[in-house]
Amino acid sequence: MCSTSGSAVPTVRIDNDRVKVTEWRFNAKGDNTGWHRHAYDYIVIPLFDGFLKINLGDGEYITAQMQNGVPYYREIGVEHDVINGNDFACAFVEVELLEPRAGVVTTT
Repeated sequence: MCSTSGSAVPTVRIDNDRVKVTEWRFNAKGDNTGWHRHAYDYIVIPLFDGFLKINLGDGEYITAQMQNGVPYYREIGVEHDVINGNDFACAFVEVELLEPRAGVVTTT
């Protein structure tokens, strides 16, 4: 993931030619990843029950309900800023799939 600087703390746990696994920690309400565009398909595994506020740009926000341990998948190209909307610290694990899907050409 290519990101502008946000207040959430990323810790890369695995980074090889197939996957990149990053733990994102949000220490307080309002902490954010920073605006970014995903260059790969990815999976997010929440480590909490609660919600994240997602800034999609142009003043559009959505609320994404999170359930501890229940993953979700998104495809390449997603642009957003992820914000902790909870009154407590939270975290998730992001798994970027660095190998392109068959028939898909990626540029980074």
